[in-house]
Amino acid sequence: MNKQFGKVAVLNGGFSTEREVSLDSGAAVLAALQGRGIDAHRFDPKEQDILQLKAQGFQVAFNVLHGTYGEDGTVQALLDSIGIPYTGCGMAASALGMDKYRCKLIWQALGLPVPDFAVLHDDSDFAAVEAELGLPMFVKPAAEGSSVGVVKVKQAGELPKVYRELRERHLHGEIIAERFIDGGEYTCAVLGKQALPSIRIIPATEFYDYDAKYFRNDTVYQCPSDLDAAGEAEIRRLAKAGFEAIGGRGWGRVDFLRSKEGQLYLLEINTVPGMTSHSLVPKAAAQTGLDFADLCVEVLSHATLG
Repeated sequence: MNKQFGKVAVLNGGFSTEREVSLDSGAAVLAALQGRGIDAHRFDPKEQDILQLKAQGFQVAFNVLHGTYGEDGTVQALLDSIGIPYTGCGMAASALGMDKYRCKLIWQALGLPVPDFAVLHDDSDFAAVEAELGLPMFVKPAAEGSSVGVVKVKQAGELPKVYRELRERHLHGEIIAERFIDGGEYTCAVLGKQALPSIRIIPATEFYDYDAKYFRNDTVYQCPSDLDAAGEAEIRRLAKAGFEAIGGRGWGRVDFLRSKEGQLYLLEINTVPGMTSHSLVPKAAAQTGLDFADLCVEVLSHATLG
């Protein structure tokens, strides 16, 4: 394996609000690759010049930079420009996956089910948005990951205040309001051309927020999920369709909401999923017989340019 992959940079840390999670993911991936005899090394672009990767003898990059810079097409473009193959999606797919608004537009255009939503502006008729989408609703920045900035609006008249607070903290990308779907939260990973078993997520908090994702130990993960055979086939079909719609490759994870009537809705896509002890792709991969190290090697095997 050492000869197969050469010198591998595990890109982690970085500059985003998800830096700490990325450091955790990077440490886990690094240990797994080294345990399989791969010449892998930690590389944090906040501490080192990423343009020097080739000069330092690196031949491939395992990217676990979550959020802005690492998941939005920026680092992918840099790696393309210096000729270092990398794991995960290319520049365009990464940018689309990180932009929840434009990703939803693509899914809608292809007839894939997404929750009703509205883009908010300074001059929006907030009362009309509340009436159209109903309460409670979720409001979120379109260009953040890991539920950063997600707010559940429950009271009439609360939307303008929430919008202004989010706009002040998140200066780039749209702020979107989204209809509340109350039948459960699910996720389905894609690895290569295969959709992995789905997971139902049951948070102890009001919804699957940043804290529930990474730090709490009372979030319940059902894998295999509680979907019947038809529901499981459908979520895997939709995950692959949603991933392919943005030009996804290598690996990724599509998050879903399910209505009480059983309708599945694509919520968002993660093109650099977490690889921490709380992360979901390793849980799903384990159901297919892939342990964590196997999963890391499989992801690395799909590294490419462009």
